[in-house]
Amino acid sequence: MAKKLVIEHLNAWFGAVQAIKDITIDIEENGVTAVIGPSGCGKTTFVRCLNRIHEVVDSARVSGRVMLDGIDIYSKTSDPVLVRRRIGMVFQKPNPFPTMSIFENVAAGLKLNGIKKKDRIADTVEQSLKNAALWDEVKDKLFKPATTLSGGQQQRLCIARTIAIEPEIVLMDEPASALDPISTARIEELIQQIKERYTIVIVTHNMQQAARVSDYTGFFLLGELIEFNRTSDIFTNPIDKRTEDYITGRFG
Repeated sequence: MAKKLVIEHLNAWFGAVQAIKDITIDIEENGVTAVIGPSGCGKTTFVRCLNRIHEVVDSARVSGRVMLDGIDIYSKTSDPVLVRRRIGMVFQKPNPFPTMSIFENVAAGLKLNGIKKKDRIADTVEQSLKNAALWDEVKDKLFKPATTLSGGQQQRLCIARTIAIEPEIVLMDEPASALDPISTARIEELIQQIKERYTIVIVTHNMQQAARVSDYTGFFLLGELIEFNRTSDIFTNPIDKRTEDYITGRFG
């Protein structure tokens, strides 16, 4: 498989506190890479560095390189807005725009990117909702507030909003942690369906979820990447004892 992201010696700080330490890792194209580890180990900070959302915090800084198709997203010539257009993000809690309808939520990014033709917007909204496995549930109420949807539907709406602008990579920060088991299963099915079109990086505290949805898994501990390998190897034959202790429940 081709390497979509090549991360080299990535470090990140909040003020004087170093959150991630010297991470080097390759993210394969059109695969699902899971990031696991106990709370506070740097998982979320790591994925936020992959599309430069980390730097919106005043005290935050980053060193190292994140190469997207061979170009460093942290180079002086890289535009953070364009980076985030290519690398979308779905957050832990569903965050639809509360004053907008279901349709307007998905259309918002298209309009921000200068798309004005109503037919094109409508077609893209429909296709994005279909790709997010939500169309059949909302097609008759597109202009109702997004907040009328259930939590699981709201999260799929946020995924539809993210993929509407056709990013190449979708980052997901514990996208199912606030959802019930049925909604979680829908999100996991959706990940499997859309990975043919997108490269996905998912942070999860749920090791069973990582085992179910991902092709590769990285185990983080205290800001360091302890082990990275194919998911099947991480869960059946970990190399580092700390990985084994974590996945067998001895700590975490």
